[in-house]
Amino acid sequence: MTLRDALFKCLRYSGLPWLLRHTAQRRCVTLVMFHDIAADHAERVFTFLKRAYNVVALEDYLTARRNGNDRLLPPRALVITLDDGHVRNRTLLPVIEKLNLPITIFLCSGIVGTRRHFWFKYRHPQVNTAQLKRVSNDERLRALARAGFDPLREWEEPQALSREDVEQMRSRVNFQSHTLLHPCLPHCSDEEAWAEIAGSRQQLIQEYGLPINAIAFPNGDYSTRDLALVRRAGYECAITVDFGYNTLNTDPYRLRRLSIDDTDNEDAVCVKASGLWAFLLALVGKRRWRSPYYRPTGSGRAAAAIKVVYAVEKETSED
Repeated sequence: MTLRDALFKCLRYSGLPWLLRHTAQRRCVTLVMFHDIAADHAERVFTFLKRAYNVVALEDYLTARRNGNDRLLPPRALVITLDDGHVRNRTLLPVIEKLNLPITIFLCSGIVGTRRHFWFKYRHPQVNTAQLKRVSNDERLRALARAGFDPLREWEEPQALSREDVEQMRSRVNFQSHTLLHPCLPHCSDEEAWAEIAGSRQQLIQEYGLPINAIAFPNGDYSTRDLALVRRAGYECAITVDFGYNTLNTDPYRLRRLSIDDTDNEDAVCVKASGLWAFLLALVGKRRWRSPYYRPTGSGRAAAAIKVVYAVEKETSED
């Protein structure tokens, strides 16, 4: 047993996760995030989550919001989400059917259905993924190009779900948007951000016939401008990785979500799903409370953000 595993076990059996589940999380909706979890890990982890929480669909939460009635939700409600649409997600279908669980997968619509690759999975000595998340989108693309990566290149093997996978899974999986190519939106120009946000929704609706009403921000990063663009693009909600739980009064465009690694360590999942781990990391400065690019604005700046939305939409429609 590693020191990290021992720490998770101690935290789990300290009783704090149980206390959080039955107090802070009791009348809230908890969103948890996975990415590329293996099917055998998923069965173990999802079984635990189903036992500890009442797993509901994202749409159940949105319905309760529309009706303003939290009695439509069970206590300790939890929503399972996965980001990106990795090809291995297709192996989760038997697990989902066996456990009868609703899950949401946020798709990068410019990568699913192709043999394009995720830029953040590209391995090259010149590529520092963490650093590239902090520079302008133009600079990121130039750096990747110098290292031989083209986001539109078709490789031999796909990294994302195929169209056939999406079609096969859609009766059991709620597919939603994760932009086109997974840039860090706050580092995009107004035109790039609009194309990523609105273009992904349009593509998933028109090419896949999916009812798209939610978007998950890549890397959890968003700015005031991006919130305005998401609203204008017609989304009902947006998902972040900001710390915390959700109620009917949570800003629908800044829904909070807890990150869980693609692990089968039940102790770790128990601690992370309760929010305890993210809380401890935030206290010591290792995890952010919310997107560092978001700046609350007054009416003047909010009005300016809305003007940006209309200007970008106008330019886009005229092209």
